Amino acid sequence: MTDLAGLDWRVIGEEARPGAETMALDEVAAATAGEGGPATVRVYQWSPSTLSLGYSQDPETVDWDRCEREGIGVVRRPTGGGAIYHDEFGDISYSIVVPADAVPGDLMESYELLCQPVLEAFAAMGVDADFASEERPAVYEPACYLRPLHPAHDVVGPDGRKISGNAQYRQRDAVVQHGSLTFRRDADRHTAVFDADLDPDAFRDRVTSVEAHADVSREAAVETLTGTLADWASADPGSWTDDELDRAADLVDAKYGTETWTRHGEDPT
Repeated sequence: MTDLAGLDWRVIGEEARPGAETMALDEVAAATAGEGGPATVRVYQWSPSTLSLGYSQDPETVDWDRCEREGIGVVRRPTGGGAIYHDEFGDISYSIVVPADAVPGDLMESYELLCQPVLEAFAAMGVDADFASEERPAVYEPACYLRPLHPAHDVVGPDGRKISGNAQYRQRDAVVQHGSLTFRRDADRHTAVFDADLDPDAFRDRVTSVEAHADVSREAAVETLTGTLADWASADPGSWTDDELDRAADLVDAKYGTETWTRHGEDPT
């Protein structure tokens, strides 16, 4: 990681935040990195459980009534791909935020670089995971974990089933990669948030989990991912500044918490 070695890095351990705040903090971290502040590696928990929509997601694919009835948050990501149900317990998520000139311009090379600590974390948990080596056809395009496997950013377990999805978005001055690691799979809840007749067994056939392949607690898995990210980046323990938290709160009010953004995909800022 010679391109990243000279950066000032901070690691922010797992925090439980609502989806809108989580996405706002990614954007704020990108601004911080682009303005010459520290690059960031972070681990986070979606609380409450949240359905994150891909940037171009059709809102008609979401069962809004079920999400509201079951207290599931909904937020739109700035990254593409399909929607992901982030279970409050079963999902472990991370972000890596760096200045744009510190990573390769080629997307495949950039994914290979920034997914390295994720693969190392799986190995440290006792899970033999790697990029998907073969394509599988889509079951349901609006759902990230049921789309075709992509060898650039989809990570599969030893049985060839998807265990992690990763996505990037690039601003002028910074790159954000964030991803979801499935610690515990809940096929019924994951398929139920979509306004479609999806078979949970089809989801089970495509998706696996950390606990299916390793005897590790969620707490230990979180510690492993956080430690691996920190070691990979040679990052010092850090936290959000008061200014960053204020900027994130403003972004929640102006963008990520609005129906204009979440329902319609229009950036009101």
